[in-house]
Amino acid sequence: MFWNAVILALREIRRNVLRSFLTILGIVIGVAAVIVMVTLGDGATAQVTQQIASLGSNLLMVTPGKRMGPGQNVGAAPFSVEDAESLRRDIPQLVAVAPMASKSMSAIYGNANWSTQVSGSSNAYFDVRNWKATTGRLFSDSELRSGAAICVIGNTVRSKLFGNQDPIGAQIRLQNISCQVVGLLESKGQSTMGSDQDDVVIIPLRTFQRRIAGNQDVNIIQVSVRDGVSTTRIQQDIERLLRERRHLSASDENNFNVMDMKEITAMLTSTTRIMTALLSAVGAVSLLVGGIGIMNIMLVSVTERTREIGIRLAIGAFEREVLLQFLVEAAVLSSFGGLVGITLALFSSLLLAALLKLPFIFNAPIVAIAFAFSAAIGLIFGYFPARKAAQLDPIEALRYE
Repeated sequence: MFWNAVILALREIRRNVLRSFLTILGIVIGVAAVIVMVTLGDGATAQVTQQIASLGSNLLMVTPGKRMGPGQNVGAAPFSVEDAESLRRDIPQLVAVAPMASKSMSAIYGNANWSTQVSGSSNAYFDVRNWKATTGRLFSDSELRSGAAICVIGNTVRSKLFGNQDPIGAQIRLQNISCQVVGLLESKGQSTMGSDQDDVVIIPLRTFQRRIAGNQDVNIIQVSVRDGVSTTRIQQDIERLLRERRHLSASDENNFNVMDMKEITAMLTSTTRIMTALLSAVGAVSLLVGGIGIMNIMLVSVTERTREIGIRLAIGAFEREVLLQFLVEAAVLSSFGGLVGITLALFSSLLLAALLKLPFIFNAPIVAIAFAFSAAIGLIFGYFPARKAAQLDPIEALRYE
């Protein structure tokens, strides 16, 4: 009986192909919209997580001043190298502590010049950021102590100043000093905030302080926490230690900020998930509209086939058989719409992910849910027309013109 109902449903769909296509259009658009939005949302979330991870593992950023906010003074005394040494010495759960000072400057080589970020730090900076040199080397201990005029550059600086040439051993000019390039860092691409991580020149901190900044200030301390250790607890330990070193009383607020990169990851992924949910909800509305369209067409179909239904009932068909026929027809329509929507969504997702430079992540559960929901929409909105057809009086149906 069921397969007979399926055959009858397919026959009716083939009889009115254009009308059937227009009927399922809402279902197609709804399913496609939901799957595309969720797929792109998953890709955006994965990209954010990947970009945060590229900044470094278990990374804490310690900066002078408070968090930005209304009525808050973000200015505060900078850190010192001794502050960083104190963190490294007194908190054993830290893998690396990198004091840093930075300044935007022009790097010049030959006739080429490029405005970039010049940062002074130690080799701990590369440990914190999980950054390796693809060619050349990093700094030696003696170079760090003496403040040697050497530098390690990012891939963007290499391309802007040297093109395809090997930069190792070349001399570039930073303000009034000439630095020898001793290393080229591997490419990391854009950060979550849109800045180019490869647009950087790293020199020894002592070199930066003596020959560029002219002071002993440290603008930021980057800290890498050992795997398996709670960053929240380390954050509290850092705050306690720095409060002591900065001579803050119990009533004083922190004049520095310890930022956990996991907090930023959670915030950004939460934002992308909320946006994905909102856009998916818009797509779900299309499914409901498609369901109403199916109900409307099925009601028209019942009216058109009143005599046929009357003949079937008159020759002995049960009401449940007529009910099943129209329910199956509605379910087949909506399921076919779901399949077309899934196919359209996957092609669209691949294309949009490539255009937006997002990773394509196939979400099998959401595809299954969207298909099941489309079939359910057909059953739910097809029930009333099917019930109306099953309850027709055979005598009145045979008289219908």
